[in-house]
Amino acid sequence: MSADLSPTSGTRRVAMVERLEAEGALTDVRLREALLSVPREVLLPHAYVRVSDPGVEPIEWRLLDGAHPDDRAEWLDLIHSGDSVLLQRDGEQLDALRRGPVAGGHMTSMSTYGQATVEALQTLRLAPGQRYLELGPGPGVSLALAAAVTGPRLAVGVERDGRMVAFAQRNLDRLGLGATVVEGDALNGHPAGGVFDRIHSGIGVPCVPPGWAEQLAPGGRLLTTLTTRTPSWPGQLLVTRTGAGEIEAVLRGRPRGYRPMLGYRWLNAVTLRPRIEAAPGVPRPTRLAPPPDDAYGFWLAAAYLAPGLVRDFQAETMTIAAPDEDSWAVAGPGEHTVRVHGPRDVWAELEDVHARWVLAGRPDTYRVTMPEGGGPQHVDSGTGLHALTWVLPPLAPVPHQPVGSRPSEYHTEKAL
Repeated sequence: MSADLSPTSGTRRVAMVERLEAEGALTDVRLREALLSVPREVLLPHAYVRVSDPGVEPIEWRLLDGAHPDDRAEWLDLIHSGDSVLLQRDGEQLDALRRGPVAGGHMTSMSTYGQATVEALQTLRLAPGQRYLELGPGPGVSLALAAAVTGPRLAVGVERDGRMVAFAQRNLDRLGLGATVVEGDALNGHPAGGVFDRIHSGIGVPCVPPGWAEQLAPGGRLLTTLTTRTPSWPGQLLVTRTGAGEIEAVLRGRPRGYRPMLGYRWLNAVTLRPRIEAAPGVPRPTRLAPPPDDAYGFWLAAAYLAPGLVRDFQAETMTIAAPDEDSWAVAGPGEHTVRVHGPRDVWAELEDVHARWVLAGRPDTYRVTMPEGGGPQHVDSGTGLHALTWVLPPLAPVPHQPVGSRPSEYHTEKAL
């Protein structure tokens, strides 16, 4: 498959940038120029489109080939839409894909939601001359954008999937930006070691691997997603190393985040949906009105202090389930009623966390203490009597991806 570099693609690129600016997502001048100059169609020469509904197995897909005239318009619209672009099923080879209908399999690689990429790179404050490390770059979209800002031979990615390494490097070489991708375990950082001024993780982790902090240069910034077993309320962690070499880390809730590494088992409310709709539960009064979606500090705390919960964002009213305990809570009818089902009172736990969050001062950010050389990473909202605290779960070994296994997918606030 070869990409279309016609003026039509340039027009869509300009429209994409203008949309990001109009939404208030794009403010950095250097990144704006990078978005205009890097042709996404080289890095994303094909795309899968899901045809079947969620929960239907086997999944039905349609592969768009950017070089085929019947697919070109839809493909160009998709890769410039800002949506995550699905690229690889079950770790498949990427150099001989056939367009058209495909059945079965699950996505093992995709590009990141466009606004999330912009937000991440702007948070890192990229500048020319910085050494940049991308952990889990996939097809290399954010790596290419970073290379366009930092300059040639300063941006490198570490990717676990050897087939994706070859695919991304071949496409990056066509762009001539001097960006490279090496095969390795991203949880260990760059396999050759070294230090970097900016580190961006395109994978979610339960805590920060020690190797990442060790490779962060003085004055450097590291950005990653912290994941729990719920995909509903991710946290974004910004780690900085001061000029004196000390580590400082701030965690905040976000509406979206990166997927975890392969082998990570996420909770899912989709399978419970028919039962919840048929029997929402026993109504009872509640002192807690459904918290707003943008109360990110509360929802992040709930992910840790009321673990094992997942939200069905497609439900008509707020619906939160504990799949492992066959329990759920459905807000309403009315502002002062909730319906509950199962042995675990999901809503009572949320009431308790919310009360504690209010006493703590409704924090929207949390401090993470990361001991040098490893050890448990502690989170707190402050030092007062009512401060919220918890310990981040440890890293777990990541198995190699067997053909046919299912990874967690990239999460947005409407994913479940």
